[in-house]
Amino acid sequence: MEGRQLQFSSMEASSILSTVYPLPLPLHSSLPPSIKSHFCNHAISPNYPLKLSTRPSKTRTLTIRSAISRTKKEETVEAVKQQLQDCYLLAGISYKGFTVKQFQDLRTQLPETTKVIVAKNTLVLKAIEGTQWEALKPCMSGMNAWLFVHSEEIPGSLKPYRTFQKEQKLDGNDFTGAVFEGKFYGPDEFKSLENLPSREEIYAKLLGSLKGPASAVVGTLQAPARNLIMVLQAHVKKLEEEGQ
Repeated sequence: MEGRQLQFSSMEASSILSTVYPLPLPLHSSLPPSIKSHFCNHAISPNYPLKLSTRPSKTRTLTIRSAISRTKKEETVEAVKQQLQDCYLLAGISYKGFTVKQFQDLRTQLPETTKVIVAKNTLVLKAIEGTQWEALKPCMSGMNAWLFVHSEEIPGSLKPYRTFQKEQKLDGNDFTGAVFEGKFYGPDEFKSLENLPSREEIYAKLLGSLKGPASAVVGTLQAPARNLIMVLQAHVKKLEEEGQ
């Protein structure tokens, strides 16, 4: 038998090949027609190519989305906390109906000391929990944008939004409330914040009316703005009673 070549018919060869070694598609396509036709018999040919799903499982997708959502919420809370540093006033603005372009335009019109962000009420509430800003709870409803004023010049910081509101005809997008020096101001009281005298005006009135020692004047000027107003009003009342 040594040196002899075994001969098989085409059907015998194809049967042996399909039984011993199932051929992948590229090799199968290069076989002679007689053998290739045998592999077209679905009863004995292997099913190539195998189709494997590349779509991620629904459970894994939900887990990833939940992680991303949680991270974004944490970033928002941290951003609010950063804005609260050196903040003199925090106000809510009704955000419903704002367009993206309007919001972008508003940001460009605000002074550098005033920042506005959009964040869910629940996330802002989490950021202000345990602080003086927690007094802002009454306006934690609806859609709000949040205005952070990093300046003692409160009226000057609020005026740009009033101008923008008028130009854009956003009558329904008013202030929903604010906290200033730990006190909450509702929509009906907001005008009192907008009408606060500037620090320069307070200085001028104090210097023109106070007759005490210079050290007392300096000490008064270092007080918070609201305290200065109270001192000024009390002194004016006293002068009126004295007929001066």
